[in-house]
Amino acid sequence: MEIKVVDHAYVKEYIGFCKEVYKNNNEYRDILSTSMKGILMGRAEICNGTVLRPIMVMDRGSIVAVCTFAIVDRMKDTLQLAYFEALAHQEPAIKMMMAYGKNLAKEHGIKKILVGLNLHVNYGLGLLVDGFHEPYSFGSAYNPPYYIDYFKEYAHEEINLASYLTKMKEFDFGMSPRLIQRVKEKYRVRAADFKNIEKDAAIYTHLNNKAFINHKFYYERRIQEDLELLNEFKILLKEENLLFIEYKGTPIGFMLWYPDFNELMKPGEQLGVKTVIKNKLFSHKIKKFKIVEIGILPGFQRNGAVVALFHGCWEIVKDRYELCESGWILEENYASTGLGLRWGDQVHKHYKAFVINL
Repeated sequence: MEIKVVDHAYVKEYIGFCKEVYKNNNEYRDILSTSMKGILMGRAEICNGTVLRPIMVMDRGSIVAVCTFAIVDRMKDTLQLAYFEALAHQEPAIKMMMAYGKNLAKEHGIKKILVGLNLHVNYGLGLLVDGFHEPYSFGSAYNPPYYIDYFKEYAHEEINLASYLTKMKEFDFGMSPRLIQRVKEKYRVRAADFKNIEKDAAIYTHLNNKAFINHKFYYERRIQEDLELLNEFKILLKEENLLFIEYKGTPIGFMLWYPDFNELMKPGEQLGVKTVIKNKLFSHKIKKFKIVEIGILPGFQRNGAVVALFHGCWEIVKDRYELCESGWILEENYASTGLGLRWGDQVHKHYKAFVINL
């Protein structure tokens, strides 16, 4: 068994192996390959200022596990173990991978490894813990069940996350119409302007950086990184999918939501032109939408702005979808968990990230 560092010539094998892990899996949709390729080739904006070390663990000439070790310049105290995939029953390969990571961390004076973050929370956080045989939504983490066991024995801290699900016909704000009207009069909710996407991307980045300043895994984004991400998915998204909320003409928050495009994709299908065409023709068949991210500036988080954003979204989606799923929420984030419990019928799925102290 040996470790091979992945240079550009082996990126295709790395991504090919990731797909191979999910061969014959009816739930898997390939929504990561395109962005992963940009990162592994060093072309993505996030690569600027990031130390990347993608590796493959080889056993008798065959790949049995892969991951990308990353040190982001804004999170220098952490070695990330990202974009991990592996076959079952590969404990020796994971042990070798962890030993490699510990040596790499030591070289850079780093004292912890984080498993489950794909460079930044905007690219994904958490390994799936349950619901492996149920459909998962676009943008959510999906992995085989044995990934959790691979890292449990090494972890000094497990961070739990959960998503929530609610039926739209049973959704209730739990507030009087008079109170809702008051917050609607106080705030203005508007859709993004994709014709001026540079301007709105800058607003989105600014709000993210201010709203999530105390988030456990968040570090400051750069405008070009968010602009790249928005441009990448603009072909699927509509302007209404990125809502901004303004107070007296100044943006004070945002909500990113979108339909569950996974419902349009076949098992194993890669996100691409076919998905775009299906979305043009059959978007009315999608039954679920997902609220991916809500960010409100600290001074407005308890002043009705969240309600105004939810109501703005509800006016768009109320007759269009049957189900609403939330993105992942840290269990220690009591304010957001409270929103999930208040407006979501039930916890939908659980996820974990692992911190390994060195």
